[in-house]
Amino acid sequence: MLSKIRSMALMGIEAIEIDIEADITDMLPSFAMVGLPDGAVRESKERVMSAIKNCGFEFPCRKVTINLAPADVKKEGSAFDLPIAIGLLEASSQVRFDNAAGYLIVGELSLDGSVKRIKGMLSMAICARDKGIKGMIVPKDNAMEAAVAEGVAVYPVATLKEALAFLQGTGPIEPHHTDLGALFNRARQYAIDFHDVKGQEHIKRALLVAAAGGHNIIMMKSK
Repeated sequence: MLSKIRSMALMGIEAIEIDIEADITDMLPSFAMVGLPDGAVRESKERVMSAIKNCGFEFPCRKVTINLAPADVKKEGSAFDLPIAIGLLEASSQVRFDNAAGYLIVGELSLDGSVKRIKGMLSMAICARDKGIKGMIVPKDNAMEAAVAEGVAVYPVATLKEALAFLQGTGPIEPHHTDLGALFNRARQYAIDFHDVKGQEHIKRALLVAAAGGHNIIMMKSK
């Protein structure tokens, strides 16, 4: 059986959509991953295998092929663990759901099936919003960051089982919302101030001008 799950990959600071295809056939047991995966992606086999077993499911003892499309784009990082696991469970007919195509799924898996935070979540959320994707299933620790990109529903999960229950409709999850006003107000509160810096008036002046004008600045220590 073939399963297709939508996910995301980073290219620099930009995100692109990735289709994760899982296919299981009745042949000698093997595991192949294609689509230019890097070392962290290839290692997902071990994380996914343990997570599936520790969540009470069976890892398919048949020929497993995972394709990360488009195949000509290099895939990096551990964000594909969760969608690969979900795709494998659907392809092996251990779970069934009809609405997975409407969600973008990302997340790293621990061996016990818990979902860990990933990098680049804001870029992925912005890309998902721009593509009109109705919702994202993301690690719980990334929910606040993802919800900053208003316009896409963010569903946080802490475990593989939670993600599966949500897709099957047996474990509803409320979309996470981030109060941007409160977030920016907290960001304006600093424990230190320029008053704590003695001297260095020319440096403080340069920093003040850069901040007021929204400019970049770099300070380098001279030899």
